[in-house]
Amino acid sequence: MSQLSTNPRPFTPDGSYPRRWSALVALLLGEAMNLLDATVVQVAAPAIHADLGGSVSDIQWFTTAYTLPFAVLLITGGRLGDIAGRRRLFVLGVAGFTAASFACALAPGVGFLIAFRAVQGASAALVIPQTIGLIKAMLAGDEMSRALGSIGPVMGLAAVCGPVLGGVLTHADLFGSSWRAVFLVNVPLALVVLALARRLPENRAPKRPTLDLTGTLLAMAGTGLLVLPLIGADISRLSARSWTAVTAGLLTLTVFALHQRAVAATGRSPLVEPSLFAQRGFSAALVASTSFFAVTTGLMTVVLLQLQLGLGIGVLRAGLTLAPWSLGLAVTSWAAGARLVRRCGRRVMYAGLGILAAGILGAITAYGHTTPGAYPFRLLPALAVVGLGAGLFTPAFFTLALKPLRAQELGSAAGLLNAVQQLGATLGVAILGSVYLASAGAGTGGASGASHAAQVAFWGGVGLVGVCAGASCAMGRER
Repeated sequence: MSQLSTNPRPFTPDGSYPRRWSALVALLLGEAMNLLDATVVQVAAPAIHADLGGSVSDIQWFTTAYTLPFAVLLITGGRLGDIAGRRRLFVLGVAGFTAASFACALAPGVGFLIAFRAVQGASAALVIPQTIGLIKAMLAGDEMSRALGSIGPVMGLAAVCGPVLGGVLTHADLFGSSWRAVFLVNVPLALVVLALARRLPENRAPKRPTLDLTGTLLAMAGTGLLVLPLIGADISRLSARSWTAVTAGLLTLTVFALHQRAVAATGRSPLVEPSLFAQRGFSAALVASTSFFAVTTGLMTVVLLQLQLGLGIGVLRAGLTLAPWSLGLAVTSWAAGARLVRRCGRRVMYAGLGILAAGILGAITAYGHTTPGAYPFRLLPALAVVGLGAGLFTPAFFTLALKPLRAQELGSAAGLLNAVQQLGATLGVAILGSVYLASAGAGTGGASGASHAAQVAFWGGVGLVGVCAGASCAMGRER
């Protein structure tokens, strides 16, 4: 994403306050649909696997097929908005997301569903980058600040509703739809967004940037080679072919970084502003973001796998199990964004990581003290603590990561942070999900083996929190 700009045609909504704010509702619903879709599908994934069959690793694919194209195309989606118009790309993305959601609901098999999920992710990559630019085009001053400040609470509400909604819709089996309803719920939401999007202004960059197709292809190839060998694999026993693919992915991403420098040197528009990496603090922020979202998304997947595959618990109860996590996240993210970050600065980020680690350790203890085959009631307070820590960390992290940057770097930096957030989610599902599945398969079997496998995966989460803490400290030292 690039530099924000004024409208080519000024937005003059005939002084209508409702018109401006109904346009804002379209943008916020578009943002919320992404998070809602990701969480409801995570909850429904084991039920989808039970219905469609296939390998158990397909459960990971139902998530990563969405987050992977979303991650690698997010910055390109922002650049396309700069070139062709942000309103146009927003509407195109929502329309594509709607069509792909309907196709997912009708998917006759696993391969079709995974393919349509990829189309959903690519469509979301057109929607999300346009939101902030369009808000700044519509509003100014205090109105703009309030509008930008509303994104956090809306996303928090989506985080709370997603797991519960996924469980309720799948369990309700409306008209025999079962898990297909979790995709159909996107359709009415998207139709509301498309109806309200007519009130959005058209907006694009004043200076038309170039589109770096070579950089996009390199990013896609490198990320794919890095992630795909990890899905469904035993991480401790990767084959030579898998290690070769991972190495090739890292080399391709290195070539991508060199290509970005070459593009910038010729005066064209790179996908990523190379000057961002001149400061160690921002590079550390990318590592922190990747590891943090790998922990949170990966462990949420592990909880659902252990409940539904390991214990045979229904999808509704599994979704409700995540409610303490989501509620904790919503409460502390609001508190951190509204008050704590301004008062305490980076200490909020460190406190969040400490509480997150305590919650993960509490979950490990809960799994160890739960009777095999019984519902893990002791897990619920631990998951609430995980949510409290995650909610404290996120607003503080993004504020500190973007604060020291120059104005011309903010668009590229925000796009890159969002992209590595999705990449972290993809890696978390691939790595921690694979650790759980491999440990469950190698363990004693049954409910006891599933609990042990969850403990192993959560210990992996502790290690990733340590990586995130180290990177966060590097951000602090730089500043």
